[in-house]
Amino acid sequence: MTENRQTPINWKYTLCVFLASVCFSTGGLFIKLVPWSPLAINGARNLIGSGVIGVFLLVTRHRIVFSRSVLVGALSMIGVTTLFAVANKLTTAANTIVLQFTAPVFVILFMALFYGQKPGKIDVAACCAVLLGVVLFFVDGIRAGNLIGNLIAVLSGVCYAGVFMMNTGKNADAISSCFLGQLAAGVILTPLCFRETVFSAPVLLSVAALGIVQVGGAYILFSVGIRRIPAVTASLLTGLEPIMNPLWVAVFYHETVSPLSFAGAVIVVVSILAYNIWLARGGKQTADASRT
Repeated sequence: MTENRQTPINWKYTLCVFLASVCFSTGGLFIKLVPWSPLAINGARNLIGSGVIGVFLLVTRHRIVFSRSVLVGALSMIGVTTLFAVANKLTTAANTIVLQFTAPVFVILFMALFYGQKPGKIDVAACCAVLLGVVLFFVDGIRAGNLIGNLIAVLSGVCYAGVFMMNTGKNADAISSCFLGQLAAGVILTPLCFRETVFSAPVLLSVAALGIVQVGGAYILFSVGIRRIPAVTASLLTGLEPIMNPLWVAVFYHETVSPLSFAGAVIVVVSILAYNIWLARGGKQTADASRT
């Protein structure tokens, strides 16, 4: 008879996921600090990030997987990083990250439309709560002139949903999708950097931080840590990103959030966190919620 032993939780892996969330959360601040076009920023950070992940793949001898699932995941990665950078220039960092954080709602919707997986009562309740928060963002966006940025941030959430869904497809490999998507975005968009005129030390350091810390380092830390910690812990730790992201921008860039957007953010973040915790504790799984 085979003994079934549960893998013990190691605080080092928990720390990896926490640090990954911290690294991810710096994106809003560094993008605000770089006076380049969002496409140029996204190209440079992805090219650097793909180099960091490429080194990780070589050191760990992880072979890159080429499959339909990996390709779709890579395309989703290109979409989410590009749209996030554009939205971050057109609206507040808080609006951008929280609206992108609506991705699980689109996962539920896509699974129902394309795979015939009927959502449960909790799924519908989570969607309604998140949509209520999103409505507050758009009411505030119309008043503050951030409507286009908010729309692009929601589209970023749609692409993020594609990343989540393709992570569980046949022959899927999250790190391969991440590497190929970042490499492609870097090669295509980095030439736009030559149109820029500001190349001061702070700007170049911010771009380097985006590539090394916010993209490359964050995804490596997450992929290492997620293997050895409970799903509930992972849900809570990754949920720190939409909270920390606007805090960094508020402290170092002095960008404020309106009361209406703040109320919408609270509703969206609490709803998504509660939904993820429900799934992680054994609720009916609508779609894979692993971050890639």
